[in-house]
Amino acid sequence: MRQPWIVGSLIIITLIAHPRRIDSQTNNATNQSATPYSLRVSVDEVSLTFHVADAHGLPINDLKLDEMSLLDNGRPPRRILEFQSLQNFPIHAGILLDMSESMEETGSSDRAIAIQYAQQLLRQQTDQAFVIKFDRQSQIAQYWTSDAKALSVGIRNHTHIADGGRHFTGTAIFDTIYRACLDQFSHVDSANSGNFILLFSDGEDNASKTSLAQAVDACQRTNTAIYAFHPGPKEAFSPGPKTLRQLASESGGRVFREDDSEAEISNDLHIIEADRRNQYRLIYKPAELKRDGSFHRIQLKASERVDSIIVRSGYYSPSH
Repeated sequence: MRQPWIVGSLIIITLIAHPRRIDSQTNNATNQSATPYSLRVSVDEVSLTFHVADAHGLPINDLKLDEMSLLDNGRPPRRILEFQSLQNFPIHAGILLDMSESMEETGSSDRAIAIQYAQQLLRQQTDQAFVIKFDRQSQIAQYWTSDAKALSVGIRNHTHIADGGRHFTGTAIFDTIYRACLDQFSHVDSANSGNFILLFSDGEDNASKTSLAQAVDACQRTNTAIYAFHPGPKEAFSPGPKTLRQLASESGGRVFREDDSEAEISNDLHIIEADRRNQYRLIYKPAELKRDGSFHRIQLKASERVDSIIVRSGYYSPSH
């Protein structure tokens, strides 16, 4: 049985420094089921969210701050402001289906996996999702909803994506991810939900105007992880798998194979569920944070009982 891509207990992560979010309860918290009153204040700090699991892949929900060590550009933080355990987080998901010619053979299995997620794991009381289909261009097939039936219809319908009545070949993965973050996830309170993109693609982008780095940056700014299912390369030297690994690792997600067995696919979806619903948030002041747009490399290490940590891969300081 193949193992999904994971990040080990010593990792590099990417985050965005952003205005301080002062909640009505700023001490260590668990089981946050309601959104607290909040006030935004401009203070330089970094907010880091991550998921930890044991050797069996089960979430560890009782991690203590003294079990963690953190370096920002090789230096420990000046001050830790908050450390929270976030359990049973609500989910906001974007289902992105590659409809290009290279994915025609696997389209039906992609849709089956997406429908399985919508029908079995999406919680109508707390969660929402949308569906986008894309090739050279992208098109919303279903707007935000908690209705599994509506999502299933949007996933099943074969959308012909056209420009002025003419169909162009090509795949614009980066453009689609960028627009999904800008147009959809930017309107979601990312501090109080587990955001992720469920991407079905072979990773071969040949039509985007947006770069991979820009797509990743949009994910980081909206705290959106990418979980990708791919069919495997049709050619030995295809850049697709590497591209998907980069998108996933830098946004804090994982990559899975869509040709896994039914039991493995079910396990993959439950891994995503555990990752996004059970997280930790660590907010800190770096030892030095200049507003120069420079990249900060972060190292996070946990105690021996932590087998894996799923996080993003670094952050850029504000430019002004």
